[in-house]
Amino acid sequence: MTETTRGMVLRTRPLTETSLIVHWLTADHGRLATVAKGARRPKSPFRGKLDLFYLADFSFVRSRSSELHNLREVNVIDTSSFLRQDLASLQQASYATGLLEQTTETETPLPAIYALLVELLSFLRSHPAQPEAIAAFELKLLDELGLRPDLGSSKMQPGTKRLITGLIESDWPMVGRLKLTAAQQNEIRQFLHGFLIYHFGRLPRAPGQTACQPKARNLT
Repeated sequence: MTETTRGMVLRTRPLTETSLIVHWLTADHGRLATVAKGARRPKSPFRGKLDLFYLADFSFVRSRSSELHNLREVNVIDTSSFLRQDLASLQQASYATGLLEQTTETETPLPAIYALLVELLSFLRSHPAQPEAIAAFELKLLDELGLRPDLGSSKMQPGTKRLITGLIESDWPMVGRLKLTAAQQNEIRQFLHGFLIYHFGRLPRAPGQTACQPKARNLT
């Protein structure tokens, strides 16, 4: 039976000389892997429709033997072309998808987390890449995963603690108005670095530096 959904391409990789594996994030199916047969052929109907951060309506047929399903049709809604013109924004989006893949299970509905990624990309479309954005994404994701940090025993400054709460609870327009000092950025970076490694064992790899790396960075 053919199923239809909307999703965002998280990554692709070759399967054969002519086919691709496409990993999606969807609201109703969570993370989903599909095979795009013949997608690498010059005249494939998938040609130009499967790239990182493409948002699309697509249909697929479930495999009976694996979690690798057969992709049937793709209708692109948005190509996120702005990311190909802004390296810092691309780095932040890549880090975010790596963190999602590391912290979520496959084929589990993730409506709130799907919305979070879409909101991050919408934010990056209209704002320069900034440390506040990726810190907000990390904190909001942790909150959705039931891992909201307990700041009571933290040695961070009270003002930094209030900012962390603000980054979790504020909508994205408000995040764009929050400005952290260099000292606050460092405190939050060090805190999140330790918190994420404690819970997930490692940090995802992504091009460039990320907001939670231990060394100083600036993605603006």
